[in-house]
Amino acid sequence: MSTYFPSGRGLAQDRKWHVVDASGQTVGHLASEVAAIISGKRNPQWTPFMDMGDHVIVVNARKATFTGAKSTDKIYRRHTLYPGGLRETSVTEMFAKHPERVIEFAVKGMLPKNKLGRAMAKKLKVYADAEHPHAAQQPQNLDFPSRNQK
Repeated sequence: MSTYFPSGRGLAQDRKWHVVDASGQTVGHLASEVAAIISGKRNPQWTPFMDMGDHVIVVNARKATFTGAKSTDKIYRRHTLYPGGLRETSVTEMFAKHPERVIEFAVKGMLPKNKLGRAMAKKLKVYADAEHPHAAQQPQNLDFPSRNQK
């Protein structure tokens, strides 16, 4: 018996498109599920060094929630590369200005930090509201239960 080994041919053509509704979902749980789909961990033919994942569209990012004190205590930091250039933004400010970035940062933080992870991150599309421009790809709704609703 030989072991099955996937080739890299036809990966881009076989990718599916999924739509995930973020309303009422916790950001961390949503991000971990989306990262698993984007990286291909839910694919039975998953290979660690190949991009086997599907495309994911996250809608209603504005309605996602944080648990505990993260909504007041969590801070995003970046540096301008100039002296004294550390900039801090709280989660409430980020949700008010760019709610889609909160989901993007959470998912990208769960992907590998290399070329493969950057390629995986390109398959993530996040929108603050319910509309998205990807109707031509015929995305399927993807539901996973919220941990709060059990």
